[in-house]
Amino acid sequence: MEAFFKEIAAYIALGLEAVAVLIIGMGAVQAVVGTFGAVLTHGPRPIGRKKKVWLEFGMWLLLGLEFELGADIVRTAISPTWAEIGQLGAIAVIRTFLNYFLEKDLDRRAENTETTPTSTA
Repeated sequence: MEAFFKEIAAYIALGLEAVAVLIIGMGAVQAVVGTFGAVLTHGPRPIGRKKKVWLEFGMWLLLGLEFELGADIVRTAISPTWAEIGQLGAIAVIRTFLNYFLEKDLDRRAENTETTPTSTA
């Protein structure tokens, strides 16, 4: 029975990882298109458009990292070995560290974007 649950957990984890890849891929495509749009169009505030692309891509990355962490947790949820627990702990710390600082940076940039007056000239 335990082997059956481990196999189901492996499929769920694989599905979560596939979703994470799709999320990050969609964000990357959107960021590439947005970057070309910001670079090729001439007008006021090109830096503001680039920051917007960066902020949006960062949000996609955060979401993808969350799905990856979920996949790692599911993969080791059923009778993990001490080695698997250690690996999960290291992965969780690294991904949480990345998420925390990326989200903090995104929040700070979003606040700066909201408080910066836009110029129409």
